[in-house]
Amino acid sequence: MATTASIVKDNREQKYAIRRRRRCRICGRSRGYYRKFDLCRLCFRELALKGEIPGIIKASW
Repeated sequence: MATTASIVKDNREQKYAIRRRRRCRICGRSRGYYRKFDLCRLCFRELALKGEIPGIIKASW
């Protein structure tokens, strides 16, 4: 889980737009982020296994 300080720092207006860091909307994690779902890989997997993300099913072969 991201620290409160790092989340607040990223929410500030940056000098350049490219410096903006995208974060998971649930836990605040900045790495392993899926833009399409606005989630990190860990939260995505957790919600997908619960069936809370429409259209996403676990692959099995």
